[in-house]
Amino acid sequence: MATCPECDAEIEVDEFDVDKGDQLSCPDCGSNLEVVGLSPIELDLAPDDDEDDDDEDEDDLEDDDVEGDEDDDADEDEDKEDGGFDE
Repeated sequence: MATCPECDAEIEVDEFDVDKGDQLSCPDCGSNLEVVGLSPIELDLAPDDDEDDDDEDEDDLEDDDVEGDEDDDADEDEDKEDGGFDE
């Protein structure tokens, strides 16, 4: 048995079925929990994944900017080959 750190509910967890770092949710309050100790089983609130998702979104935007810059360079190279004049 373990206790939810959010609502103090008793949670039945088989110590042989979980490893340290595993995540589960409290059946009473729905909080995301992480196994932080095995003997006895200890649970803590799991870190929010939202922060990781925001970082990934920012990385995607940075990658898009770099790709856009390469396209602009290619257009400039084409202009130089044509003598820089648009027909």
